[in-house]
Amino acid sequence: MNTNFESRYAVSPNEAKQMDTASLRSNFLIENLFVDDQVNLTLSHFDRYIVGGATPKNEKLAMPNPDNIKANFFLERRELGIINVGGKGIVSADGEQYELDYKEALYLGKGIREVYFESSDANHPAKFYLNSAPAHHTYPSQKITKADAEIVELGSMETANHRIINKLIVNSVVQTCQVQMGMTELKAGSVWNTMPAHTHDRRMEAYFYFEVPENQSVCHFMGEPQETRHIWMQNEQAVISPNWSIHSGAGTSNYSFIWGMAGENLDYGDMDHCTINDLK
Repeated sequence: MNTNFESRYAVSPNEAKQMDTASLRSNFLIENLFVDDQVNLTLSHFDRYIVGGATPKNEKLAMPNPDNIKANFFLERRELGIINVGGKGIVSADGEQYELDYKEALYLGKGIREVYFESSDANHPAKFYLNSAPAHHTYPSQKITKADAEIVELGSMETANHRIINKLIVNSVVQTCQVQMGMTELKAGSVWNTMPAHTHDRRMEAYFYFEVPENQSVCHFMGEPQETRHIWMQNEQAVISPNWSIHSGAGTSNYSFIWGMAGENLDYGDMDHCTINDLK
């Protein structure tokens, strides 16, 4: 099994202001999450958050334990959120198996020693999108389907941001220490996400864009509200959003994205909103 692990330092707003396109992409964009029979992990020093992908095509993959986290096993002092964005697959956690279909989620609590990923059909492999944060308490593992999710409909066609928010791994659905994850699906004809934009100094966030049609792209906006920057992103790529940064995007087509976050609290509504006309 191949494992790729990368560690990225936190970046201040003043540093980000000076970055060119290549520097912004190397610090914040995560390009290659899904490679056949490989686990790819990126550790951000913002809240020690890990973003990753596991693609078990021809073999069963074990959750790696990178030296950088200095643990006896990956979930010794961490929790893990998983959302499957590929074919049907199975996650084994200390011998207990969870079958995850497309867009189904799984929360794994602190203390699980062995985690394995496998696909039900090698011709249509699972793609397990992974988010992990440090944990101080053990909560029960739990599978979450879209039927279990807290669902919110926002926006309108008139403002090109009609979208469905599926809150999957949030405290109103499942107990966690820090990790929260959900999925936003934009309706046909809508392209804007998280607009009006916001920041939340109490926690960082990561966005994973998927269901981006072939030959289409998403432009992700980041930075302080008065000093924004942009990163062009392709299908199945992720981006790190610091706590001081807005996180918003517009695509050349509609798309879906998974948001994940960790930090001081579990209050989904803890946001510092930015007026659209004040963005620069």
